[in-house]
Amino acid sequence: MALSDGMESNRVFSDGWRGLRDFLLSSRRFQRFAAAFPLTRPIARRRAAQLFDLCAGFVYSQVLVACVRLNVFAQLRDGALPVATMAARASVPVDAMTTLLDAAASLQLLERRSRARYGLGPLGAAMLGNPGVAAMVEHHAALYADLADPVALLRGEPGERRLAGYWPYADRAAPSTLTREAVSPYTALMSASQPMVAEMVLGAYSFARHHCLLDVGGGDGSFLIAAGQQAPRLALKLFDLPGVAAIARERLATAGLGQRASVTEGSFLADPLPSGADVISLIRVVHDHDDDVVLQLFARVREALPRNGVLVIGEPMSGASGADPIGAYFGMYLHAMGSGRPRSVAALQSMLEQSGFTDIRERSSRIPMIAKVIVARA
Repeated sequence: MALSDGMESNRVFSDGWRGLRDFLLSSRRFQRFAAAFPLTRPIARRRAAQLFDLCAGFVYSQVLVACVRLNVFAQLRDGALPVATMAARASVPVDAMTTLLDAAASLQLLERRSRARYGLGPLGAAMLGNPGVAAMVEHHAALYADLADPVALLRGEPGERRLAGYWPYADRAAPSTLTREAVSPYTALMSASQPMVAEMVLGAYSFARHHCLLDVGGGDGSFLIAAGQQAPRLALKLFDLPGVAAIARERLATAGLGQRASVTEGSFLADPLPSGADVISLIRVVHDHDDDVVLQLFARVREALPRNGVLVIGEPMSGASGADPIGAYFGMYLHAMGSGRPRSVAALQSMLEQSGFTDIRERSSRIPMIAKVIVARA
């Protein structure tokens, strides 16, 4: 009881301090003082820059979209080019291309070079090494359309929702009836961005200690192929909707894993998972679904695993406060999609415990923003 009283006292003190902070930061008089006083001036400048970035963020993202659609980064792969050359290739007036390239340089996507040329900046070079990012940038046109009126979206007012149509399985009515044509666009997008996530998961957990891996919601088999390359003796299984499963069979056969891998069609909302695996992976699956579906999925995973079998979850996860960029981005994205929400490690641990899993641990990943990893035992 004393411990509970102490924790509540700490919360009350914290709330009081934050109230005072908010009062001061919202005061124009205090803002002027903070900007002038030498000890607080760096903080005031940093806060002003952060607020400006929030206001200008849409413009930043559209600069990135233009660079991707005009193939700017790929053109500069072999070295810097003059503005006139890039303008001619893009069929854009020179002055307009200069505006774009200057904007991209201010965002570290490009750099100004000698003789009025532009080359790759550190972020533009990173884009070339991660083609999945460019695919997501193109895909964001649907997200921007849904967020054109964010208040209407939050209120649930009638209107076309492009993300809900793009991810048709978000409609729980009959996901197993989706055709190959219906699932191909999102399957291709997931495939393009899967290598980054697979690298984080496989760097955090080795599947070589297991004899058989079942990847639930495994898409076109990209993660399964990467895991199979890490562990050459590992038997491979994939479970996904019929339309996706057909794509996975072809991809696994092309990768030379047709004899080593088996693919099962079904929906984890209605069908039992295949048995025989001692490790099951859920890679970018959990955050797409609401809590009741996730608990149902965890129950099916536990039923399919043997005693001491292992579940591996890999996906972007929010911070405990919910105030981090991952929480902000996926919170709005999944709301527009109509299903799921970003969850913290602690929230997933609680749901796993509720589902009967034990020895639940977070594994350190190289870039947690791309994917965090949780491992649990049945």
